[in-house]
Amino acid sequence: MGETRIKVNGYTDNSAGHPGARGKAYNMQLSLRRARAVKSELIRDGVAEGTIETRGFGDADPLVRTKPNTREPQNRRVALSLTDYPA
Repeated sequence: MGETRIKVNGYTDNSAGHPGARGKAYNMQLSLRRARAVKSELIRDGVAEGTIETRGFGDADPLVRTKPNTREPQNRRVALSLTDYPA
């Protein structure tokens, strides 16, 4: 039997408490924390840790396009993708 790998990708909206690069860096870390929180829950539910990959994308790839520095709840998300690998 093969193995299923899970990619957990975190995202933010483009609002930030700090302007410029500092805000971008904050959002990048926030998106990674979101992904890691989901990974922790998956592990707690019995998913093998080694099958889960986390990544943070900050405000890249929004679901809803907005003007700069706009709070958009739909862009604050975690997306999962599953890939099956044969044995």
